[in-house]
Amino acid sequence: MKQKIPIRVVQIISRFPSTMLQDAINDAPWVQRLSTMRRPLSITSESVLVGALERILLGRRISVSDGVKLYNEASLSGLSALADMIKRSRHGGQIFFNENLHVNTTNICTLACRFCAFRRGSRHSEAYALSPDDFISRIEPFSESIDEVHAVGGLHPMWTVDDYANLFGKVKNRFPKISIKSLTAVEVKHIASRSGISTRRALQILRESGLDSLPGGGAEILVDSVRDRICRGKETSREYLEIHGEAHELGIPTNCTMLFGTVETIEERMTHLQLLREQQDKTGGFQCFVPYPFLPDKTRLPEANIPSSDEVIRMIAISRIMLDNIPHLKAYRMNIGDHLATVAILSGADDIDGTVGREEIMHEAGSRVRTDYNRDQMALLIESTGQIAVKRNTDYSYAMEYRTNVNNIRMELPIAEHG
Repeated sequence: MKQKIPIRVVQIISRFPSTMLQDAINDAPWVQRLSTMRRPLSITSESVLVGALERILLGRRISVSDGVKLYNEASLSGLSALADMIKRSRHGGQIFFNENLHVNTTNICTLACRFCAFRRGSRHSEAYALSPDDFISRIEPFSESIDEVHAVGGLHPMWTVDDYANLFGKVKNRFPKISIKSLTAVEVKHIASRSGISTRRALQILRESGLDSLPGGGAEILVDSVRDRICRGKETSREYLEIHGEAHELGIPTNCTMLFGTVETIEERMTHLQLLREQQDKTGGFQCFVPYPFLPDKTRLPEANIPSSDEVIRMIAISRIMLDNIPHLKAYRMNIGDHLATVAILSGADDIDGTVGREEIMHEAGSRVRTDYNRDQMALLIESTGQIAVKRNTDYSYAMEYRTNVNNIRMELPIAEHG
């Protein structure tokens, strides 16, 4: 087995990034660095991109209408170049990954969102609900190599906050060094409702039992007219933002997401980004944004506007340009595949998720991405783009450059996983 070579500590980042004031973004060091960077011809040859860059350097925000204009008018090469400049001004050539494992608690759900291929009814032959011992047994084979377990699931009709507190407590007792990233906003809402308590109180109990952070899943598009069409019965846009805000106020960092390519318009995507940015101004606890396209296989949304690969990269790039106060942007390879993820980290993304171990939700929807990479294979995937692989922990408070010996690692990447 090849010996890993940790080179140096790259950076120590505060638990929560500083909240940026809307009219003082130009005080941020990354904007200062951006102002000194050489502008490639792909940017300087397009007035829409020059205008966006100048706006950022003047401390002004990219509005919804600006975002729509960039999406519709800018070339993909220029848009990617601008997003890459911004990413490099914030993180240099660093691309983050972690060693994590996905474990889904249950696929039983009281809802039936139109885009979801994971959900099963309680009487379905494939329905399952993991006991704490089952959950721990899934972690056990990976426990010496991972530092995070990512756990989400359906809205189980019987489980309350006590069930999850018991689960998290047992996991922490057995694996005290493994960070627990679990529960989407709608899960928190459901658990609180089942328990007869507020979402804030539910989060307090869960934090005390061992919950370390929240994933960002369930945001879909934060426009209620869209949500009514694709996920009626889930939390409203306002509730999603409020629950994440409560988590931030309790010291629980969270991610945020966007599922695009269903029935929403480009303007509604930009509205989604603006709402996340406004929430970050208020509570400052979003650590990473994760945009991913709708996967059509096995789902019930025939009217979906499935994004092409170019559209996926365009959306990732614009997200980096608009979300000036969310420090990290993830290329979610479980959804877009390794091939497109490497393009994404040259187009504004600075994180490529992790080793994952196993994953059900995206694979039920049609993903064919491998889930058995180790840290060396993850690092090599990043190094293949000419950038620096940086192994991190869950909240980015610790990060170390990680190098590989290419000759001792074999990678068999598919040509493409996203059409």
